[in-house]
Amino acid sequence: MTDAQETAADTSLRTTGGAPPDDVAPAPIPLLEPREGIPPVVASDDALARVIAAFAAGSGPVAVDAERASGYRYGQRAYLVQLRRDGAGSALIDPVGCPDLSHLGKVLSGSEWILHAATQDLPCLREIGMTPTGLFDTELAGRLAGFPRVGLGAMVESVLGYSLEKGHSAVDWSTRPLPDPWLRYAALDVELLIDLRNALEDELDRQGKLEWAREEFDAIASAPPAPPRKDPWRRTSGMHKVRRRRQMAVVRELWTARDQVARRRDISPGKVLGDTAIVEAALALPLNTQALTALPGYGHRMGRRQLEQWQAAIDRAKALPETELPQPGQTLAGPPPPRAWADKDPAAAARLSAARAAVSELAEQLHMPQENLITPDTVRRICWEPPRNPTPDAVETALAGYGARRWQIEQVAPLLVRALAPAA
Repeated sequence: MTDAQETAADTSLRTTGGAPPDDVAPAPIPLLEPREGIPPVVASDDALARVIAAFAAGSGPVAVDAERASGYRYGQRAYLVQLRRDGAGSALIDPVGCPDLSHLGKVLSGSEWILHAATQDLPCLREIGMTPTGLFDTELAGRLAGFPRVGLGAMVESVLGYSLEKGHSAVDWSTRPLPDPWLRYAALDVELLIDLRNALEDELDRQGKLEWAREEFDAIASAPPAPPRKDPWRRTSGMHKVRRRRQMAVVRELWTARDQVARRRDISPGKVLGDTAIVEAALALPLNTQALTALPGYGHRMGRRQLEQWQAAIDRAKALPETELPQPGQTLAGPPPPRAWADKDPAAAARLSAARAAVSELAEQLHMPQENLITPDTVRRICWEPPRNPTPDAVETALAGYGARRWQIEQVAPLLVRALAPAA
């Protein structure tokens, strides 16, 4: 048993899911150094081969984490991968020096991977050839178990009694060489993931939720990659101010030009041109670069060449024929916003109100967030277009069609059957 496991056993989960214990937990122990020290950064084929051999010879689940350079670089690629396994210790792998980790992924494919907030890291891990066949998500486990704070630091502290230093979470991980304090932080992020997983498994089992969690983990592991977002320019911050189609075209052209520059320079789009500047130009429709310079985000620090490229994008939008201008809004699949239900369909509004109240009450009883019990979108869809005859079988079939897991259907279907029943 490791030190962390002993701590977890002694405290019997410092703050359990549901309700905290009556006694006050002792102060957390600062975790300052990895057990075997900071591992050397693996950036060559030979070093990677040694890590692969070590992790293949290890046993049990594998703790996995990845660091990105969000806000600094274009895209969400991984700039450091951290792993830990019993019998292998910890490893820090540089995906810049070792961009293909598919062999490592194959060696570990039959093992359970432990990740915290798995959906955040899986896309960048998939890009470098690492895709788990089974996983345990410690953040999701914390949500299902009812912990009020589910960040890694909070979970390690409340469950295991250790405090992690989190000061480097938002640094530029594309920096080379990576400073030792950052590497220490990165190694500590996987130091206790196995211990945390084991403690949370025990807690979920105690609450009768372990099978629920396994269904959730299987759904994450088997989910296909998300499709590309349609019309991503519509997500520009401040877009709600842009109402005219010509102005929307300006946003689209500026967003596209910015994205091309950011991709070419491998830099975060926000560092090329801010969303606020894009919206300001769309609203003002400047006639020339002189007028553009007067707008927020296009000040004296911006070079003439940059101003000309943004003005060219604006001019392209202004020259488009009416038939090529974007439509006022995206065609949304599914029901309208709930605020419009009372006018459009009062019966549906009543169904939604009853369903929401029932789901909220059950989620509180189960000590978990409502969105983990059943997604709000699923509730809206089934309330807007319920089965013609909302029998238990029909409601369960509809929920399964919306992607609800078996445990969710078992918990929520009886509530929805009552909420969907026609008014007497």
